[in-house]
Amino acid sequence: MQRRARPVRLPGVIVIGPPRTGSTWLYNALRGAVDMPRGIKETQFFNTFYDKGIDWYARHFRYATGDRTIVEICPYFFHPLAPERIKTHIPNCRIVATMRDPVDRIYSVYKLQRHYGWVRRGTFDETLKALPHMGGANRYAAHLKTWFENFGRENVLVTLYDGLRADPQAYVNRVCDFIGVEPVALSPRPDLGGDVNSFARAPRHARLARKATDLMFWLRGHQAYRLFNLFERTGAWELCQGRGELFPGLTPEQDERLRARFIPEVEALEELLAIDLSAWKKPRAPRTIETSPPRRMQRLANG
Repeated sequence: MQRRARPVRLPGVIVIGPPRTGSTWLYNALRGAVDMPRGIKETQFFNTFYDKGIDWYARHFRYATGDRTIVEICPYFFHPLAPERIKTHIPNCRIVATMRDPVDRIYSVYKLQRHYGWVRRGTFDETLKALPHMGGANRYAAHLKTWFENFGRENVLVTLYDGLRADPQAYVNRVCDFIGVEPVALSPRPDLGGDVNSFARAPRHARLARKATDLMFWLRGHQAYRLFNLFERTGAWELCQGRGELFPGLTPEQDERLRARFIPEVEALEELLAIDLSAWKKPRAPRTIETSPPRRMQRLANG
Protein backbone atom coordinates (compact mmCIF):
# COMPACT_ATOMS: atom_id res chain seq x y z
CA MET A 1 0.00 0.00 0.00
CA GLN A 2 1.47 3.33 -1.05
CA ARG A 3 2.10 5.75 1.80
CA ARG A 4 0.28 9.06 1.43
CA ALA A 5 2.65 12.00 0.98
CA ARG A 6 2.72 14.58 3.74
CA PRO A 7 1.25 17.96 2.77
CA VAL A 8 3.84 20.66 2.13
CA ARG A 9 3.66 23.23 4.91
CA LEU A 10 5.51 26.54 5.00
CA PRO A 11 5.55 29.33 7.60
CA GLY A 12 2.73 31.81 7.69
CA VAL A 13 4.92 34.15 9.73
CA ILE A 14 8.61 35.00 9.40
CA VAL A 15 10.46 37.08 11.99
CA ILE A 16 13.17 38.72 9.89
CA GLY A 17 15.40 40.36 12.52
CA PRO A 18 17.58 42.35 11.81
CA PRO A 19 20.50 40.47 13.38
CA ARG A 20 21.29 41.27 17.02
CA THR A 21 17.76 42.35 17.97
CA GLY A 22 16.74 39.60 20.39
CA SER A 23 15.41 37.09 17.87
CA THR A 24 16.58 34.07 19.86
CA TRP A 25 14.83 35.38 22.95
CA LEU A 26 11.62 35.54 20.93
CA TYR A 27 12.29 32.06 19.55
CA ASN A 28 12.53 30.67 23.07
CA ALA A 29 9.40 32.55 24.13
CA LEU A 30 7.25 31.29 21.23
CA ARG A 31 8.46 27.76 20.60
CA GLY A 32 5.88 26.12 22.83
CA ALA A 33 3.02 28.02 21.21
CA VAL A 34 3.80 27.71 17.49
CA ASP A 35 5.45 25.24 15.10
CA MET A 36 8.99 26.17 14.05
CA PRO A 37 11.80 24.52 12.05
CA ARG A 38 12.65 21.05 13.25
CA GLY A 39 16.01 20.82 15.02
CA ILE A 40 17.35 24.33 14.35
CA LYS A 41 16.34 27.93 14.95
CA GLU A 42 17.44 29.47 11.65
CA THR A 43 17.24 27.64 8.31
CA GLN A 44 19.01 30.51 6.48
CA PHE A 45 17.04 29.41 3.40
CA PHE A 46 16.03 32.71 1.84
CA ASN A 47 19.55 34.13 2.10
CA THR A 48 22.24 31.40 2.20
CA PHE A 49 20.65 28.11 1.08
CA TYR A 50 18.08 29.24 -1.48
CA ASP A 51 19.74 27.21 -4.24
CA LYS A 52 18.81 24.02 -2.39
CA GLY A 53 15.18 24.53 -3.40
CA ILE A 54 11.86 24.95 -1.66
CA ASP A 55 11.55 21.23 -0.86
CA TRP A 56 14.74 21.47 1.22
CA TYR A 57 13.14 24.33 3.14
CA ALA A 58 9.79 22.59 3.51
CA ARG A 59 11.42 19.56 5.14
CA HIS A 60 12.09 21.72 8.18
CA PHE A 61 8.34 21.92 8.78
CA ARG A 62 7.41 18.35 7.92
CA TYR A 63 6.17 17.62 11.44
CA ALA A 64 3.80 20.58 11.55
CA THR A 65 0.20 19.35 11.69
CA GLY A 66 -1.44 22.52 10.47
CA ASP A 67 -3.16 22.98 13.84
CA ARG A 68 -0.75 25.70 14.97
CA THR A 69 0.72 28.77 13.36
CA ILE A 70 4.01 27.97 11.62
CA VAL A 71 6.77 30.49 12.29
CA GLU A 72 10.39 30.89 11.26
CA ILE A 73 12.71 33.31 13.05
CA CYS A 74 15.69 34.13 10.85
CA PRO A 75 17.50 37.46 10.12
CA TYR A 76 16.50 38.02 6.50
CA PHE A 77 15.89 41.76 7.01
CA PHE A 78 18.87 43.16 5.08
CA HIS A 79 19.18 40.54 2.35
CA PRO A 80 18.31 42.24 -0.96
CA LEU A 81 16.61 39.18 -2.49
CA ALA A 82 14.84 37.81 0.59
CA PRO A 83 11.61 39.86 0.33
CA GLU A 84 10.99 38.84 -3.29
CA ARG A 85 11.92 35.21 -2.62
CA ILE A 86 9.58 34.95 0.36
CA LYS A 87 6.84 36.67 -1.62
CA THR A 88 7.25 34.11 -4.43
CA HIS A 89 6.83 31.08 -2.18
CA ILE A 90 4.67 32.49 0.64
CA PRO A 91 2.71 35.38 -0.88
CA ASN A 92 0.50 35.91 2.19
CA CYS A 93 3.31 35.69 4.72
CA ARG A 94 3.17 37.99 7.74
CA ILE A 95 6.43 39.68 8.71
CA VAL A 96 7.79 40.74 12.11
CA ALA A 97 10.82 43.04 12.45
CA THR A 98 12.51 44.55 15.50
CA MET A 99 14.41 47.83 15.32
CA ARG A 100 17.32 48.39 17.71
CA ASP A 101 19.34 51.48 18.55
CA PRO A 102 21.77 51.50 15.58
CA VAL A 103 24.84 52.24 17.70
CA ASP A 104 24.18 49.34 20.06
CA ARG A 105 23.36 47.05 17.16
CA ILE A 106 26.40 47.86 15.06
CA TYR A 107 28.74 47.24 17.99
CA SER A 108 26.97 43.94 18.67
CA VAL A 109 27.43 43.03 14.99
CA TYR A 110 31.15 43.75 15.31
CA LYS A 111 31.40 41.35 18.26
CA LEU A 112 29.49 38.75 16.26
CA GLN A 113 31.92 39.15 13.36
CA ARG A 114 34.84 38.59 15.74
CA HIS A 115 33.08 35.70 17.49
CA TYR A 116 32.60 33.76 14.26
CA GLY A 117 36.11 34.52 13.02
CA TRP A 118 34.88 36.51 10.02
CA VAL A 119 37.04 39.36 11.36
CA ARG A 120 40.20 37.85 12.79
CA ARG A 121 41.52 40.84 14.69
CA GLY A 122 41.27 44.59 14.91
CA THR A 123 39.53 47.17 17.02
CA PHE A 124 35.96 48.23 16.37
CA ASP A 125 37.06 51.43 14.60
CA GLU A 126 39.52 49.52 12.40
CA THR A 127 36.86 46.97 11.48
CA LEU A 128 34.26 49.60 10.69
CA LYS A 129 36.76 51.32 8.39
CA ALA A 130 37.70 48.05 6.68
CA LEU A 131 34.06 46.89 6.38
CA PRO A 132 32.00 50.04 5.74
CA HIS A 133 28.96 47.92 4.81
CA MET A 134 28.60 47.13 8.53
CA GLY A 135 27.43 50.68 9.12
CA GLY A 136 25.40 50.82 5.93
CA ALA A 137 23.32 47.92 7.16
CA ASN A 138 21.61 50.24 9.63
CA ARG A 139 19.47 51.72 6.84
CA TYR A 140 16.32 50.55 8.58
CA ALA A 141 13.81 52.79 6.81
CA ALA A 142 14.94 51.95 3.28
CA HIS A 143 14.78 48.21 3.95
CA LEU A 144 11.45 48.43 5.74
CA LYS A 145 9.94 50.17 2.72
CA THR A 146 10.90 47.16 0.58
CA TRP A 147 9.16 44.79 3.01
CA PHE A 148 6.12 47.07 3.09
CA GLU A 149 5.99 47.12 -0.72
CA ASN A 150 6.15 43.35 -0.98
CA PHE A 151 3.74 42.34 1.77
CA GLY A 152 1.65 45.42 2.53
CA ARG A 153 2.25 47.61 5.53
CA GLU A 154 -0.63 45.99 7.41
CA ASN A 155 1.16 42.64 7.22
CA VAL A 156 4.48 43.87 8.64
CA LEU A 157 4.72 44.34 12.41
CA VAL A 158 7.57 46.67 13.43
CA THR A 159 8.60 46.48 17.08
CA LEU A 160 11.38 48.08 19.11
CA TYR A 161 14.13 46.28 20.97
CA ASP A 162 13.75 48.94 23.68
CA GLY A 163 10.24 47.60 24.25
CA LEU A 164 11.51 44.04 24.61
CA ARG A 165 13.98 45.16 27.26
CA ALA A 166 11.57 47.44 29.12
CA ASP A 167 8.48 45.19 29.18
CA PRO A 168 9.04 41.71 27.72
CA GLN A 169 5.50 40.57 28.44
CA ALA A 170 3.92 43.49 26.60
CA TYR A 171 6.36 42.93 23.73
CA VAL A 172 5.52 39.25 23.31
CA ASN A 173 1.80 39.96 23.75
CA ARG A 174 1.95 42.32 20.79
CA VAL A 175 3.72 39.73 18.65
CA CYS A 176 1.25 37.00 19.65
CA ASP A 177 -1.71 39.21 18.81
CA PHE A 178 -0.25 40.00 15.38
CA ILE A 179 0.47 36.36 14.48
CA GLY A 180 -2.84 35.10 15.88
CA VAL A 181 -1.81 32.95 18.84
CA GLU A 182 -2.78 33.00 22.49
CA PRO A 183 -0.53 35.23 24.65
CA VAL A 184 2.50 33.47 26.10
CA ALA A 185 2.93 33.91 29.87
CA LEU A 186 6.57 34.70 30.60
CA SER A 187 6.43 34.71 34.42
CA PRO A 188 6.88 30.93 34.92
CA ARG A 189 9.75 30.78 32.40
CA PRO A 190 13.11 31.04 34.20
CA ASP A 191 14.88 30.29 30.91
CA LEU A 192 13.78 33.70 29.64
CA GLY A 193 15.25 35.62 32.56
CA GLY A 194 18.32 37.83 32.42
CA ASP A 195 19.85 39.77 29.57
CA VAL A 196 20.26 38.71 25.98
CA ASN A 197 23.57 37.18 25.04
CA SER A 198 26.13 39.72 23.95
CA PHE A 199 29.29 37.74 23.14
CA ALA A 200 31.34 39.21 25.95
CA ARG A 201 34.63 37.72 24.75
CA ALA A 202 36.52 37.46 21.47
CA PRO A 203 37.80 34.05 20.32
CA ARG A 204 41.07 32.91 21.81
CA HIS A 205 42.12 31.70 18.35
CA ALA A 206 40.50 33.53 15.43
CA ARG A 207 41.47 30.91 12.84
CA LEU A 208 39.90 28.14 14.92
CA ALA A 209 36.75 30.24 15.32
CA ARG A 210 36.48 30.62 11.55
CA LYS A 211 36.94 26.88 11.00
CA ALA A 212 34.21 26.18 13.55
CA THR A 213 31.93 28.66 11.79
CA ASP A 214 32.55 27.00 8.43
CA LEU A 215 31.65 23.67 10.00
CA MET A 216 28.49 25.17 11.50
CA PHE A 217 27.30 26.27 8.07
CA TRP A 218 28.25 22.94 6.48
CA LEU A 219 26.16 21.11 9.08
CA ARG A 220 23.27 23.51 8.51
CA GLY A 221 23.43 23.04 4.77
CA HIS A 222 23.20 19.26 5.21
CA GLN A 223 20.49 19.53 7.89
CA ALA A 224 22.81 17.69 10.29
CA TYR A 225 21.15 19.39 13.20
CA ARG A 226 21.62 16.61 15.73
CA LEU A 227 25.37 16.92 15.42
CA PHE A 228 25.14 20.73 15.36
CA ASN A 229 23.14 20.72 18.59
CA LEU A 230 25.43 18.12 20.18
CA PHE A 231 28.36 20.48 19.67
CA GLU A 232 26.22 23.23 21.20
CA ARG A 233 25.32 21.21 24.29
CA THR A 234 28.90 20.07 24.91
CA GLY A 235 30.27 23.60 24.61
CA ALA A 236 32.34 22.90 21.50
CA TRP A 237 31.23 26.04 19.68
CA GLU A 238 31.94 28.17 22.73
CA LEU A 239 35.36 26.58 23.10
CA CYS A 240 36.25 27.48 19.51
CA GLN A 241 34.55 30.87 19.27
CA GLY A 242 35.07 32.44 22.68
CA ARG A 243 37.22 32.43 25.81
CA GLY A 244 39.51 35.20 24.58
CA GLU A 245 39.87 38.78 25.76
CA LEU A 246 36.87 40.77 26.94
CA PHE A 247 35.41 43.21 24.46
CA PRO A 248 35.69 46.77 25.80
CA GLY A 249 32.67 49.02 25.91
CA LEU A 250 32.33 51.88 23.46
CA THR A 251 34.07 55.06 24.55
CA PRO A 252 32.01 58.27 24.87
CA GLU A 253 33.82 59.60 21.79
CA GLN A 254 32.92 56.53 19.72
CA ASP A 255 29.32 56.65 20.90
CA GLU A 256 28.96 60.35 20.05
CA ARG A 257 30.58 59.93 16.63
CA LEU A 258 28.35 56.99 15.69
CA ARG A 259 25.18 58.71 16.87
CA ALA A 260 25.97 61.69 14.69
CA ARG A 261 26.59 59.35 11.76
CA PHE A 262 23.29 57.54 12.16
CA ILE A 263 21.03 60.55 12.83
CA PRO A 264 19.78 60.71 9.19
CA GLU A 265 18.82 57.02 9.34
CA VAL A 266 17.10 57.42 12.69
CA GLU A 267 15.14 60.43 11.44
CA ALA A 268 14.11 58.54 8.30
CA LEU A 269 12.77 55.75 10.51
CA GLU A 270 10.97 58.26 12.73
CA GLU A 271 9.26 59.70 9.67
CA LEU A 272 8.35 56.31 8.22
CA LEU A 273 6.85 54.96 11.44
CA ALA A 274 5.65 58.29 12.92
CA ILE A 275 7.40 57.60 16.25
CA ASP A 276 9.86 59.44 18.49
CA LEU A 277 13.35 57.92 18.57
CA SER A 278 15.13 60.87 20.18
CA ALA A 279 16.77 58.52 22.73
CA TRP A 280 18.74 56.99 19.87
CA LYS A 281 20.24 60.37 18.99
CA LYS A 282 21.61 61.33 22.41
CA PRO A 283 25.16 60.34 23.43
CA ARG A 284 25.18 57.93 26.36
CA ALA A 285 27.30 57.66 29.45
CA PRO A 286 30.12 55.09 29.36
CA ARG A 287 28.92 51.53 29.90
CA THR A 288 30.72 48.84 31.83
CA ILE A 289 32.28 45.83 30.14
CA GLU A 290 29.78 43.02 29.86
CA THR A 291 30.65 39.73 31.49
CA SER A 292 29.77 36.30 30.20
CA PRO A 293 26.10 35.37 30.77
CA PRO A 294 25.05 32.05 32.33
CA ARG A 295 25.32 29.09 29.93
CA ARG A 296 21.55 28.88 29.49
CA MET A 297 21.62 32.43 28.08
CA GLN A 298 24.38 31.70 25.53
CA ARG A 299 23.57 32.59 21.90
CA LEU A 300 20.29 34.18 23.01
CA ALA A 301 20.36 36.89 20.37
CA ASN A 302 21.96 35.20 17.40
CA GLY A 303 20.89 36.82 14.25
